[in-house]
Amino acid sequence: MTQSRLGSIFRRMKHVGVIGAGAAGLCAARHILANQGMVPIVWEQSEKVGGTWNFTPQTGTDKHGLPIHSSMYQNLKTNLPKEVMAFPDFPFPEGDESFLHHSQVQKYLEIYTEHFDLYPYIKFSHHVEEVKPIIKDSGPPSWSIKVKDLNSGEFSTTVCDALLVCNGHYSIPRVPVIKDIENFKGSQIHSHNYREPSPYTGNRVVVLGASASGLDIMLELAPYAKEVLLSHNLPVAIPSDLPSNVRQVRGVVAASENGFIFGDGTSAEADIILYCTGYEYTFPFLTKECNVTIEDNVVKPLYKHLIHSTFPSLAFIGIPFQICPFPLFDFQVRLCTKVLCGELILPSKKEMDSDSEKEYEYRSSIGLPRRHFHKMGRLHWQYSDSIAQEAGLEPMTSAVKTLFDTVHRVRRGSLMTYKKRRFRIVNPEFYEEVI
Repeated sequence: MTQSRLGSIFRRMKHVGVIGAGAAGLCAARHILANQGMVPIVWEQSEKVGGTWNFTPQTGTDKHGLPIHSSMYQNLKTNLPKEVMAFPDFPFPEGDESFLHHSQVQKYLEIYTEHFDLYPYIKFSHHVEEVKPIIKDSGPPSWSIKVKDLNSGEFSTTVCDALLVCNGHYSIPRVPVIKDIENFKGSQIHSHNYREPSPYTGNRVVVLGASASGLDIMLELAPYAKEVLLSHNLPVAIPSDLPSNVRQVRGVVAASENGFIFGDGTSAEADIILYCTGYEYTFPFLTKECNVTIEDNVVKPLYKHLIHSTFPSLAFIGIPFQICPFPLFDFQVRLCTKVLCGELILPSKKEMDSDSEKEYEYRSSIGLPRRHFHKMGRLHWQYSDSIAQEAGLEPMTSAVKTLFDTVHRVRRGSLMTYKKRRFRIVNPEFYEEVI
């Protein structure tokens, strides 16, 4: 099929399914709705918008027996300032603080939903059970989406011209394999199920992992725990002042009945290990016919970490991590909607797959392991700019980029104090710190 023919098919599209009403799903619904003739249908298994920002003190399963989705804990504050977190054309409400409590982010998403009149398009308490492609003689497939109304127990099936998967990837814990862990008599918990620090009072806790959640939870536990061992394999120690009862150790390599052995051969007793070891990509609703695989933490076959190269009417918003999330969601969604309405013609499948392979090779050449293919980090703006360029959008402003990079740089050197700082965007080029 010619690309012009593909574009004409997309121009006739009407119904676009969206799985999830978190930040990515809400952004998707907003931009789908903004395109004349396109209507979003959003399925959300909870009773509220917000996704992972929709805090619940519950862990385990909800009243319907489904796994709790949110990984929020009671006292969490953002590790990015609101000045860079916002969707590009929808700032957070004015306020003195830059680093917000999770409830303020949840409220922002509710305001966003109301402002763009998205509620009529969201089916709450609806769980997506099964997604199948409907293959046509020509053109991209349509999608059959089977959902369960969690309140009535009834099933229904909807056919959509396209599908945006926005189910998030911070809900299914990744737990490492540790030698002899079955011998450890203490407690094991993943940060997904962490809610507040008081249960750790007087305990010796190993926090395994020193990314955002590991560092935040370590600081929150310190006033309560007897000792916190921050276990990681970073090339150098975290260069920040830390609470007096926090000690940095190498990554855990084995367990004993009463503690752990670390990568440098040292050991320590511990009562609890708290895994801050990330999450798995999972799409249990996709049938085999969807031709989506996850190999070594890489979701395939995605063009630009986003669009299914075989079935370009299927896209996954928010797969990359270590990013500036809401602005990137906005760019990704706008690229997808331009494709779906025929305004933007994608490269051929062969060209899209070749582009992905070149990115694999580039990342390998700079020492990044394959399992970190979706990890952006220092490559974040390079990726964000490439999405903006392909979609014909203005890139993120210099002020936002510079502030994001500044906070990223100072965070590790000032872990105990950086969230007290306040910022203001002066204009698209500059920000200032508010003293």
